[in-house]
Amino acid sequence: MTGISEILVLILLILCILIVPRMITPKPSGKKKKTRPSARGFTMKMRIAIVLSAAVLIISALWAKPWQGQILMFIASGVLPVALGWSLVWIFSARKK
Repeated sequence: MTGISEILVLILLILCILIVPRMITPKPSGKKKKTRPSARGFTMKMRIAIVLSAAVLIISALWAKPWQGQILMFIASGVLPVALGWSLVWIFSARKK
């Protein structure tokens, strides 16, 4: 008998998972919330900043040639300016919120 009761409990759980969320749907309110830009969507400024960051790193790599032992020159001319720029963006974005 335990086999049948276990099957019935599983069927009940599955029905609850499928039916109960449809029965308890939130009712739309009359007010609409302000829509903010999605955190996942990139603005044009953000896209330009990402492309410029990649360009600075590529140009710095081609100029400093870190694969030939000039790793410190590459870090000073490419990585540090990009890191500094993104850290400033991060700091100022917290100020807006």
